Amino acid sequence: MLDQLIITIILGLIQGFAEWLPISSTAHLKIAEHFLGFQATPLFNVFLHIGTIGVVIFYFRHDIKVVLSALAHRDFHSEYGRFIPLIILATIPTGIIGVLYDLYLGDTYQTFLIMGITFIIGATLLFASKFGKENQTQISYREALVMGAAQGAASFPGLSRSGSTISSGLLQGVKREMVFKFSFLLSIPAIIGDLAVEAYHQRGTFSQGVGVSSVDLLVGLVCAVVAGYIAIVLVKKLVLTKRFHYFAIYTFALGVILIVLALLGV
Repeated sequence: MLDQLIITIILGLIQGFAEWLPISSTAHLKIAEHFLGFQATPLFNVFLHIGTIGVVIFYFRHDIKVVLSALAHRDFHSEYGRFIPLIILATIPTGIIGVLYDLYLGDTYQTFLIMGITFIIGATLLFASKFGKENQTQISYREALVMGAAQGAASFPGLSRSGSTISSGLLQGVKREMVFKFSFLLSIPAIIGDLAVEAYHQRGTFSQGVGVSSVDLLVGLVCAVVAGYIAIVLVKKLVLTKRFHYFAIYTFALGVILIVLALLGV
């Protein structure tokens, strides 16, 4: 078995890259843990998510500052002020779908077979995003709701948060620059909510499972932050240069591989 620190680095990098690239961090972590023979502790998972939410807040710190300033001045008509009701509205279907998934599905839908199917669904959505017309410079309430629902659907391992929201925004004809920015700003309250719920549910189990030292926690967090920042920069470049749908090749191939492995009983 690999040294624990090496496993920590691997999982931290996977979390950072896969959280923001349209390839599903949850599924990739499940796959990695399966083949590494390692079960991450709840505390370690929380630290990884702290890293990914921290990096998106840092990357979009200027945009967040302007949005908060607009909120303080009750300005809901400027470009950033309009984001406030849109994010609130979009977060509603995200939360509803996420809670329903957690209550009624959860671990049941984290098998290789199910993840393989959802990867193929995600690949189809990614590929379809190339056909968006980009004829709208602003996001409407309807479009925000659809993007929020798409983010909620990403509760299923194999469906990516960024892949679902950006693709659904592009398919509705919203300009790429606006879709990219709104997608990541929309992810902040959702991830904070997920993190809070996870921390609450697992509050009594943080010391259980495979031991993870404070060094491992710190290394995992740093790796998630570095990889996450690189991933956001890459996603922005690919979205703006109309190459975001290229990820469909990878996710489709991975989906097929997982289905084959499931059928072989791996």
